[in-house]
Amino acid sequence: MGITDKIAEIEREIARTQKNKATEYHLGLLKAKLAKYRAQLLEPSKSAGAKGEGFDVMKSGDARVALIGFPSVGKSTFLSLMTSTASEAASYEFTTLTCIPGVIEYKGANIQLLDLPGIIEGAAQGKGRGRQVIAVARTADVVIMMLDATKGEVQRELLEKELESVGIRLNRSKPNIYFKPKKGGGLSYNSTVPLTQCSEKLVQLILHEYKIFNAEVLFREDSTPDEFIDVIVGNRVYMPCLYVYNKVDQISIEEVNRLAHRENSVVISCGMKLNLDYLLETLWEYLSLICIYTKKRGERPDFNDAIIMRRASSVEHVCHRIHRTLASQFKYALVWGTSTKYSPQRVGLTHIMEHEDVIQIVKK
Repeated sequence: MGITDKIAEIEREIARTQKNKATEYHLGLLKAKLAKYRAQLLEPSKSAGAKGEGFDVMKSGDARVALIGFPSVGKSTFLSLMTSTASEAASYEFTTLTCIPGVIEYKGANIQLLDLPGIIEGAAQGKGRGRQVIAVARTADVVIMMLDATKGEVQRELLEKELESVGIRLNRSKPNIYFKPKKGGGLSYNSTVPLTQCSEKLVQLILHEYKIFNAEVLFREDSTPDEFIDVIVGNRVYMPCLYVYNKVDQISIEEVNRLAHRENSVVISCGMKLNLDYLLETLWEYLSLICIYTKKRGERPDFNDAIIMRRASSVEHVCHRIHRTLASQFKYALVWGTSTKYSPQRVGLTHIMEHEDVIQIVKK
């Protein structure tokens, strides 16, 4: 019995089992086993196969965005519209067979956009190069999930399920659980909030499944058994995802309105070039990027060449971005912009910068 058969068997068992107080331990154990088998499935096989064409692309630019979707939803057309890269687009499925990178230039930032081959159902088990596609998606800062607006919700649910099963958690934050394995002393279990879903016995059963008998566990929020398993496994990726519904020119205006008002969703039409500018604005927000301008003493700020940083970056991060030795020679900085109480404000290395601030660094 292969790993995929075992996974299918456990999934059937979970679907069969009623969710109530009496079965919660049984379900918790099944979920732990399922996570364990899925982790084994993702490990590369020991036997070296024939060397194929490389799939991953070198990371470049200020941020990386992965385009994920079923075949023929308009990923390649979107890449060709947004970047200067031409990705082959045709009306048949699987036109794109490898990862094609492009660069979006927006507000002075270079955002790397990856056009990945279409995902099919069962991709997590390795169907249709699915495993490589999902592995590349794990390295992105934001996932854009391209969906066909004419197909309803089926595609979204299937893709979410595929990504969920390989440890990608979309639009969710990391569970606030402290977990540390120890050499001895048994299980120390505490919580700072009342727990309704994870009892001490269930936590112990899940840890035993992973052959962990001595550990310190502290719940700082009311988490589910699934979230606790994520913390134990520790290789989960939490990333923002933007659901982009393409081909909205083929559906009714009421349906467009309904999709547009959904959380984390944007409606576009690549064929008629509708709403692409709003998509770029939303993408900028999701990437949490800010522009910072530099100024030399006695000169006007250089507004043509911005330094692109992540939100909540400090003056020290800006110094490292300009030159690695600058932070050690730093005396103080003058900052103009929304992050200061008055302009210019004299600040130290720990000052947090905001979008479109101007900075002048004074060395010792």
